[in-house]
Amino acid sequence: MIKMILGGLAAVLLLASVTMWMLRPGSQRVEGSIAPDFDLQDQNNQSHRLSDYAGRWLVLYFYPKNDTPGCTREACGFRDDIGVLGNLNAAVIGISVDNTRSHAEFARKYQLPFPLLSDPDGRTASAYDSLLNLGVVRFARRHTFIIAPDGRIAARFDKVDPANHVQQVAGALRTLQQSGNAHVQPPTSPPQS
Repeated sequence: MIKMILGGLAAVLLLASVTMWMLRPGSQRVEGSIAPDFDLQDQNNQSHRLSDYAGRWLVLYFYPKNDTPGCTREACGFRDDIGVLGNLNAAVIGISVDNTRSHAEFARKYQLPFPLLSDPDGRTASAYDSLLNLGVVRFARRHTFIIAPDGRIAARFDKVDPANHVQQVAGALRTLQQSGNAHVQPPTSPPQS
């Protein structure tokens, strides 16, 4: 009986250790560094590369899953304020590991006017230090990057609250553009599930 309890306890401790190792923060893409390139398909099966957005600001947001409460709220926030971001010369792109068909259904259901890129192997999310890989399950972490017209990361948001995130992004864009600064540290807010 005691051997079974100790064996079970050892298994639980091993599982907890492996889980903590997988969830550890990796080296992060920092403000001022060159944004990793990508070549991904959107919900209309059109290819998008980072170089397609050279010369303008790009809001690149990673999200876990189409049609879930937090991801829907975030996407609809970008949809609702797309004019504000457009007036700041910024394009918006969402990226998740969902497939293009799932993206098409999500974009159609919520009338999303921006590309949703499919990153099925998580390679792009990983390049941006935004992939959570639990072996059989992987998804993009809710991170956002503002990429400057020169292709450098100008701001990074790791703690995203879908309720006010678009306002934070717009504020950071205004600050970046008014200051002429290549990067700013975005305000932190507690994450929301």
